[in-house]
Amino acid sequence: MFRRQVASALRAANGAPRVGLQQTRNLSIHEYRSAELLKSYGIGVPAGSVAHTAAEAETVAKSIGGDDMVVKAQVLAGGRGKGHFDSGFKGGVRVVYSPQEAKVLANEMIGHKLITKQTGEKGRICNSVYIVERKFARREFYLAVLMDRASQAPIIVASSQGGMDIEAVAKESPEAIITTKVDIHKGVTDEMAKSIATQLGFSPQCIDEAADTIQKLYKVFMEKDATQIEINPLSETSDHKVLCMDAKLNFDDNAEFRQKEVFEWRDVTQEDADEVKAAESNLNFIKLDGDIGCLVNGAGLAMATMDIIKLNGGQPANFLDVGGGATPQAIKQAFDLITSDPKVTAVFVNIFGGIVRCDAIAQGLVSVVQSMNLRIPIIARLQGTNVEKANQIINDSGLKIFSIDDLQTAAEKSVQFSKVVKMARDIDVGVEFNLGI
Repeated sequence: MFRRQVASALRAANGAPRVGLQQTRNLSIHEYRSAELLKSYGIGVPAGSVAHTAAEAETVAKSIGGDDMVVKAQVLAGGRGKGHFDSGFKGGVRVVYSPQEAKVLANEMIGHKLITKQTGEKGRICNSVYIVERKFARREFYLAVLMDRASQAPIIVASSQGGMDIEAVAKESPEAIITTKVDIHKGVTDEMAKSIATQLGFSPQCIDEAADTIQKLYKVFMEKDATQIEINPLSETSDHKVLCMDAKLNFDDNAEFRQKEVFEWRDVTQEDADEVKAAESNLNFIKLDGDIGCLVNGAGLAMATMDIIKLNGGQPANFLDVGGGATPQAIKQAFDLITSDPKVTAVFVNIFGGIVRCDAIAQGLVSVVQSMNLRIPIIARLQGTNVEKANQIINDSGLKIFSIDDLQTAAEKSVQFSKVVKMARDIDVGVEFNLGI
């Protein structure tokens, strides 16, 4: 769905306006799901299983056997090992030496929010833990299968420096990164796979198994419509086995119709609740950190709206595309989402009336503002069919809706109104608005 297509780019909306925006389309799944999928393809992974309760964690640990295991919080975020829980408990990845210890640590993790450098201070809820046998690596490598936008073909990115932040490796030791383009018609040949395994530095006795693992990972990538298969680390163990110690798998949202099993693994508890609610209403919504709500139809127009707010010194509070049918119901749902954010001090409505006439949009807008008893100013820029009639409806409503034809002027007023409301809130006074402000 589109709400995840632009999420990563829009998170940077409080920085400079975007140039050459890259869209991403992917579903992320938990590590234990990734391991299960890899195992079904005959790819080596440490023995382990998921547990949803502390008691279940003890049972899983007993079934694994041995006295050396790892308990991993199942949260869709990087940096789990260095993270901390909202309870104060530190570390989302911990080594344990008995089933009883696994139970104790699982109890500290499950039901609490894990806060990492990727989650922000809100953190993400941990509903389960993945318990695996602890395997000791002689060597650790990095390997990922990705789509290269430049060549529009798959590539394999690998490095001998596994178990580390690959971005840091690329920055500090770019020579350690091996990039191999894959001919989509030929796939990963035996020769290519063995060449990558050899360049990485696998022991001679592991070359064949490593090559086979690389080919199978590419098979998963193609057959499951993945956008990323990232293994970090891909390890050669002390007993010369090749194992995927940690896996991050993402899948193309556009392939949901043919990857139904994979998309059933989606965990909405790891996503923003408002964004999930918006998707259920067929709205494309991404929450940002600003204070000017945006309600727009069309992704391109939404991007332009946020950029012009930024250029005028404001901060967009969200990306919200109601799509081609800006119906009164869609507008109502959109305003519910926008105004649920207490930081919002003004709303910029920027809609092109093509499929739906501008006067119908204006009437829906007036009805929604009346029914919700909104007190914040709303700047409406409508263009398209019956725009004159739409402006008349808005102007006659007597509500805090200001109809402005010019995009630049509308953006300026949105920023000005937002600042006035913010100041008024700070000193706890009411405020009246007019276009001359």
